[in-house]
Amino acid sequence: MHKIPLDPYVLETLMPDLVGHDRAPSAFLVYLAIWGRTRGRRGTFTPASLAALAEDTGLSKSAVQNGVRRLAQRKLISIERASVTATPRYAVMRPWKRS
Repeated sequence: MHKIPLDPYVLETLMPDLVGHDRAPSAFLVYLAIWGRTRGRRGTFTPASLAALAEDTGLSKSAVQNGVRRLAQRKLISIERASVTATPRYAVMRPWKRS
């Protein structure tokens, strides 16, 4: 088991915002899963299918898809695709951090 440092902002501000205000707990869980895969390093991409993120979070693929959509809209994750059918690559964004 690896220890992964978590920015206090994620628990103190982002969690209440996504879970309470947006009513999107799946988005928060998906964010944590991507954070864990990238160790929270901004700009570090990790490949992950919806099924893999569903496995990581315990959510259904459709819940993961909704979470990914919400995070992308809020610019909390960045998504790269080599082609339409390729496995997406995700990176956490931390807009509250400068540089």
